[in-house]
Amino acid sequence: MNRLIAKGLMFGNLIAVDSPALVERYNRALKALTGQTTGLTDFHIDLSGYSPEIGDELGDDLYLNPNGCNRQFILLTTDQKTAPLLNAKFSTSRGILTRFIEENEAELFTLTARDAVAGELENTVFDLTEPKRLFDIRRVTVVADTTGNHIAEGRKLAGLIERFRTEEDGWWDDVLIAEMIGLAEKTGDVTKNPVSLKSTTFDQGNFWTAHFGGVYLFRDVEHPALISVGPRAALGTLPMKYVLDLSDHRAVAEFLDLNDLVEPIVGARGLDAGAILRQKMDFILVDAATRLGLETGAGTRRELRQVATALGPRLPEAFQGLAALLRWVETGGRRPRIGPSHPAYFYTLRARPSKDRDLVNMLLAELSPLDIRQLFICHKELFYDIYRSWPEAKKAYVADFLAREYQMDKDGTRRALFGDEPRMTVGPWDRDIVEVVGPWGAVRRERR
Repeated sequence: MNRLIAKGLMFGNLIAVDSPALVERYNRALKALTGQTTGLTDFHIDLSGYSPEIGDELGDDLYLNPNGCNRQFILLTTDQKTAPLLNAKFSTSRGILTRFIEENEAELFTLTARDAVAGELENTVFDLTEPKRLFDIRRVTVVADTTGNHIAEGRKLAGLIERFRTEEDGWWDDVLIAEMIGLAEKTGDVTKNPVSLKSTTFDQGNFWTAHFGGVYLFRDVEHPALISVGPRAALGTLPMKYVLDLSDHRAVAEFLDLNDLVEPIVGARGLDAGAILRQKMDFILVDAATRLGLETGAGTRRELRQVATALGPRLPEAFQGLAALLRWVETGGRRPRIGPSHPAYFYTLRARPSKDRDLVNMLLAELSPLDIRQLFICHKELFYDIYRSWPEAKKAYVADFLAREYQMDKDGTRRALFGDEPRMTVGPWDRDIVEVVGPWGAVRRERR
């Protein structure tokens, strides 16, 4: 993992906490949330305020996420909105925290200028001992305040001011006036600078969770289903008609198609399908070669063609399927038929534009793990887990490729692969491309 850290591919963009004042504020918040403090004088924190160094110190990587259920957070600066979220247990957590910071940026900037803001992503479930408890998670509320309770006391002071203005004897109530003065010394003038936070409640409809071996729950779609990474039987009885697992490629493909969640790379608007197919073929080739101990050199296109020639009949079926599709895209001829049972099938898809685009691309990354670029972008937790099992030659190739091709232009790469950022609501823009089922004639909409 040191190779990834050195290239900024792991623990990158963390926020440095390296001044006594910031460390002291962090410790006050940490004490309030967990009852613990750190002895470190400098460390780094992610979007939620989690520090991998403190995690090592405490021997607990979930010290801000007990039970992996209601994530706590510590904000020292609004710059944390650009940091990654480490050890994510729910796919929605990053989006909720980022949006909360962005929509309260002015207020949080003022509050963090003098204190840490501590809080929790709170839902009605406090433990996930059974898979069926996932269905109880419908809404997440962000509960936050400074360690000095500035927000709560600001609300209290606003209430006292209202009493002072409206009560007939308010002008002569010495106790009320004294209490107002005492609170104002802490909160400032709340009439000119009200201290309040907005956008603190977020719906949690479709999401992924790391619990129970990994689960994708789609309930806010036309045809709801739960997709388990492991065997579905291990989840027991669930309050949902359709429960699938990733090993059933045909059922998962039909679910994605029935809900119009995916589109083929070939035919997607504004996409260089040929270039993307070639890159996916390179990734598959490098995996096959390094596992067989074959030299890939610097991993250039010319060197990889030589590897493909050396492999000959040992070329993976997924590689051959993508090669046939590439030939059809560039030269025409007979259209290849690649169905859900073909190893190349999920490599030929991407998510349609929708509010669940990132979640669907995350699922597709899990179904096509040899596409290391999509895996790194869409499902970092799985990427880091799989990375540990790769041969050293593949680790070197992947780290060099991502540092060279992705780190240099993250936003541009994302747009080139997945399109523009999805809108929050569904509209006609979902359907303004030619309706293409795919060049393989796989799952047809007539099955409805």
